[in-house]
Formats: sequence, C-alpha cells, structure tokens
Amino acid sequence: MNAYDDGPRLLADVGGTNARFALETGPRSIVAVEVLRCDDFENLHAAIGAYLAQVADVVGTYGPVRHAAIAIANPVDGDVVNMVNRHWSFSVEALRAEAALETLLVENDFAALAMALPHLDAGQCRQVGSGVGQRGRPLGLIGPGTGLGVAGLIPVGPGWAPLPSEAGHATFAPADDVEVNLLRALWNERGHVSCERLLSGSGLEAIHRVLSGSDLPAHEITRAALDGDSVVCVEAVMRFCAILGTVAGNVALAFGATGGMYIGGGIVPRFGELFDRSPFRARFEDKGRMNSFLAPIPTYLITEKYPAFPGISAMLAGRLASQQ
Repeated sequence: MNAYDDGPRLLADVGGTNARFALETGPRSIVAVEVLRCDDFENLHAAIGAYLAQVADVVGTYGPVRHAAIAIANPVDGDVVNMVNRHWSFSVEALRAEAALETLLVENDFAALAMALPHLDAGQCRQVGSGVGQRGRPLGLIGPGTGLGVAGLIPVGPGWAPLPSEAGHATFAPADDVEVNLLRALWNERGHVSCERLLSGSGLEAIHRVLSGSDLPAHEITRAALDGDSVVCVEAVMRFCAILGTVAGNVALAFGATGGMYIGGGIVPRFGELFDRSPFRARFEDKGRMNSFLAPIPTYLITEKYPAFPGISAMLAGRLASQQ
C-alpha cells in the first residue's frame, strides 16, 4: 500500500461521549486508532493534541499531518460549530490554524457514515429480516447513541452524495397505548418529545423509568436484559427496538431508501440476539397502505467498529482533489 506523498491524514469521529481518532497513511490504510473520552478534555483542540502526542511515533515514521477531516455529531453549517450534546464550540478555520493544518474538513458524522455504506462488506454489517435492495438506489441510515443520527445517501453520476439531516429531533409519534403513556410521561418532564428522547442512551433509560418507576443506567438495562435477570429490562429493550423500527420505516419513506436501510450507532449492536427477535422488523414494515413499499427494503445492522472512518476519508479525498 503506497503512503501519501504529503504525509498521513488525521481522521476523527467525534460524538457526544467519545472522540475516535485514526491516521490514514495511504488509500484505505487506517492505523493507530484511539478512543478518547470527551469529558477528559476542555475542547476539541485539546483532544486532537492529546491524540497526536499518543501516536507521535507513527507520525514520525510517515511525516507531519497536514490534512485532517472530522466527522462530528452535530449540524455543520458554516464556520462555527456548537455541539448539541457536548459543551464544545469552535471555529473550523481557527481550529485549522491552531492545529497547524493546511486542510481541515468538518462534516456531520452521519453524512460521513452514510458515505461509507456502499463500501461495507458482509463482515462489517449483517441483514436483519427479509428484503433485497435495489442496486444504485438511495440508502437510509439511522443510529441511536448519545443522540439519534439520521442521514440518507443518493446516487449522483458514478458516485454518491450524502444527505445529512436532523430528523432525530423530529416529533415522536406513539404507535400504541404503551407508547402513549411514554409520550405523556416525557411531555410532563420535557415538553417537546423528539424521537431522540427515546432512541438514545438516555432514551432507553427513560423507557425503563416509565415502565418500572425506577432509574437504571443504559448499560445496566442492557446487561440485565441480555442476562434475563429482569423482565422489565427485557421489555424496555424490546420497546426501544420497536420504536426504532417505526422511526427507521419513516426514514426509509422519507428518503425513498429502496437500496437498503442501515442501523448504526453504539447502542443496538450491544443488544445481540435480542435485536433479532425484537419487533424491530415488524414495526419497520407496519405502515398501512405503504407496507408493500417497505417490505422489500432490506435492513442491515452495522457491526464494523469504526465505520465512519472510510466515509470521512472519502470526503477528505474529494476535497483535496477539488483543490488541485
């Protein structure tokens, strides 16, 4: 694999909880992956500096970092980024200068993840339920984590164009009496109830709290459900998956995602076989007159540990090519 002539490229996937960093030393050669906790740093520049210090030996081998790309869990519109799920705020141009970079690309994290979808192989995702995607047709993406990411990907000429969105903040709509009760409880706590209020780590906790009347952190709910130690924890996970199916179906309708619908984020892969036997797929298809549109659409769970890196790498490569 040939190294880049102008040195390694810094890639980052920054969420509300963790910042994942890597170096791309040549085309599709991603090394030195590190995951840093955002709480440990006052700002993104400090996290970048800490990472580069950790991988100084790799940088020393391949040369200084001149170009970087960051996928961030936030809308990106203009120079200033104010993170919704993190207190970090920065100017892209100021950060580029502070980090002594020639190029700094900052994109929405789910736009970057969407760009990776056509390149995922059978070892990086697995199908859940039936359906066969149509080649060259739009793809949809949804991913619960600290928040709820949503994006689409559409074919443009020989390539693809991502469609970032903030559809995770769309208003939640209940599908049965249990979800009406969830909505009513969260109305009293929050006012407006978005899909993200239920489809996120804090959302799983909220579902469990309303069902049980007690508080548990998301990781303990998941563990108890997997171990079979708690009926209500199993119920909370199953309800989470059911709601995810309904919202994923909405996203597939919105983007016309007949090429396939993908589930990313850090939460669902932890559910293991519970996800496979959950109501997710049934609720995905359950759209009344549009059932026949959704039933053929395949749904895939992304299992790749760092799927955003190939996508943000492709976006950086496109930026650098356009500057030549």
